[in-house]
Amino acid sequence: MKILLTGGGTAGHITPLIAVARELRRLYTKEDLKLHYMGPRDVQGVLVLKQENIQTHAILAGKLRRYFSLANIADVLFIIPLSFLQSFFLLIAIRPNLVFSKGGTGALPVTFWAWIFMIPVFLHESDIVPGLSNRIASNWAKRMFISFPKTEYFNLAKTVLTGHPIKKELVEGNKESAKEVFNLTFEKSILLFLGGSQGSEAINDFVLLMLNDILRSYEVIHACGRKNFKQIQLESRQVLQKDLEKYYHVKDYLNEVELKHAYKVADLIISRAGAGSIFEIAANGKPSILIPLPSSAGDHQSKNAYQYSQTGASLIIEQGTLTPNFFLSKINHLFAQPEITQKMTQSALEFAKPLAAKTIAREILEYLGDK
Repeated sequence: MKILLTGGGTAGHITPLIAVARELRRLYTKEDLKLHYMGPRDVQGVLVLKQENIQTHAILAGKLRRYFSLANIADVLFIIPLSFLQSFFLLIAIRPNLVFSKGGTGALPVTFWAWIFMIPVFLHESDIVPGLSNRIASNWAKRMFISFPKTEYFNLAKTVLTGHPIKKELVEGNKESAKEVFNLTFEKSILLFLGGSQGSEAINDFVLLMLNDILRSYEVIHACGRKNFKQIQLESRQVLQKDLEKYYHVKDYLNEVELKHAYKVADLIISRAGAGSIFEIAANGKPSILIPLPSSAGDHQSKNAYQYSQTGASLIIEQGTLTPNFFLSKINHLFAQPEITQKMTQSALEFAKPLAAKTIAREILEYLGDK
C-alpha cells in the first residue's frame, strides 16, 4: 500500500498533508503502508515530514506568475519542464497506488503523470478560490475535497465538503503547560497574534505601533515569523515600558506543541485568513479578528474571511483600515460584552470540521479497498 502525497512545499500545504497521513496510519494498521511525499525542497518541510516517517522526494518547482517577471522565462523554459521530467521518473520508481494532492507549486507535474499512468488522483482545496494547479488537476481527479461550501471553478457535483484537514492534536492544548511555555501571568485577557507560517510584516508593525497601549489591558502572545524575529525583538525592547514587559511574549514560530497551548489560552485570536488558520481557530472555538492578506492570489484570503465571518464567528478588519484606535475600540467592545464572544465561540464550533483529515483518510482507504 503506497500513497504519494504532493503539495506546494509551504506549511500551508505540508501541515494538512501530515494531518491526513496521521489519520491514514490510525485507520490502516497493517505494516505494509508506505507514505511518500513529492514536492519542492523546503528544509523545514522535509524535516517535519521525516519526523512523520514519510519518505520525501524533492523536485524543482516553477511558478507561473500573473504579472510580468523575467523569472517567468526561466521557469517556463527550464524549471517547469525539468519538474515534469523529474516527476515522470520518480513516479515510475515509486509506483504509488494513489496520489493525494494539496495543490500548489510543484503538485501539477506529479498529478499530471499520475493521470497518464492511470494512478488515481485525489485532491484537496483549502480556499474558496482554487489555485491554478488544483484547477487544472480537477479535470482528471477522482475525488475533490473542499473546505468551504462555495468553492469557485470546481464542478460541485464532483466535490466532497470535508473542511480543511487539521491535526487533531491542535485541540488538545493545556492551560498549565501554556503558562510554562510562554511564561504567562494570566492577570489579563490573552490576545494571540498570528501572521501565517511566514509571519506578517504588516501585523508585526501594527503590534509594535500600539504595543504599550494594548499591554495596559491585555497579555499578548505574538508569533512574528522567523525572518522577522530578531528585528521585532530589538524594536519591542526599545519601545516597551519596563512594567509591561511581562505581558508580551514574542515567538519566531509556534511549533505544534506551542501552538496547541496558545490556542487553549487565547481569549481572542488576531490572524491572517488562510484556510488552515481559520479551521484551527474554529476547531478550538475561539473568537477571532481576521486581517486578510491583500495580495493573496485571487483575493482568496478575503473570500475565505468573509464566508467564515457570515457565521458570526469572526470579525474582519481590512489591512488598509487597521489603526490602533479603531482596533482597540473593537476589542474593548468585544470584551465588554461577553455575550458577543460567547456567541462567536458557539458559531466557530458549529462551523468547525475537526474530523476533516479522518474523513479524507477514510475516503482514500475505502477507494483503495474497493480496488
